[in-house]
Amino acid sequence: MRLLESKKSDKKGRSATGTVLSVILHSLIIFLAVFATARAGTRKAEKRETKVEFVSVKKDEPPPPKKEEPKPEPPKPKKAPTPPKVVNVPMPKVVAPAPPQGFKVVAPPVNIPTALPAIDMSKAITNENDFSGKGVAGGSANGVKGGTGKEGDTGKEAGPVHEGPYMEFQVEKTVEKIGGEAPEYPQSLRESGIEGKVLAQFVVGENGRYEGGSLKILDSSNPAFTAAVKDALPRMRFSAAQIGGKKVAQLVQMPFQFHLNK
Repeated sequence: MRLLESKKSDKKGRSATGTVLSVILHSLIIFLAVFATARAGTRKAEKRETKVEFVSVKKDEPPPPKKEEPKPEPPKPKKAPTPPKVVNVPMPKVVAPAPPQGFKVVAPPVNIPTALPAIDMSKAITNENDFSGKGVAGGSANGVKGGTGKEGDTGKEAGPVHEGPYMEFQVEKTVEKIGGEAPEYPQSLRESGIEGKVLAQFVVGENGRYEGGSLKILDSSNPAFTAAVKDALPRMRFSAAQIGGKKVAQLVQMPFQFHLNK
């Protein structure tokens, strides 16, 4: 903006009037400038419409109640198995073989004699067979086999009759081999240098011979050795077992060895 400077006039009238006009002009200019500036700062603000939408916030649902897990039932005690019914079956009565003989027990004397009895030197005082230790205490060597009465009784009943051959521990005198051919060594095994053994079980009768059909092979290292024993047994001779001087049949277990002379 440019301010106009009034020129000095020599005339007093003109100077006063010019001064007034200058003041009015300058005031108008200032007013217009102030008015324009004020209007520029007071522009109407543009109206902006803002759409506000209210949204309902969904509340968190409470957690479902916890289901109580059923407590495990305690295991039921197992029933004890029903024991099988026991049927009382009568056991067969086993009758032990009667003792072949008896023996006496020497009893201490109760009354001690003061005088010496007459002694017959020609008569035996005791029988040694009565003190063999075999049989039943209180019996005698010439008693009835299997008897149940006491010494001196009459009418004794014999015990059950023994059936079948006796075992070795039941006889007084056992079976012994007394002759006959030994089993022949198989030629094929001899040439091959094979040795072995056979354990045979059989019955030797009262006549001292092998009873046919009673052979049982308990152990054998080779079938050829078994065949040799079967072939030789009928020709073997034995002394029969005895009980009380009587010959009886006995079950025998006999080993046969096959060795090569080196």
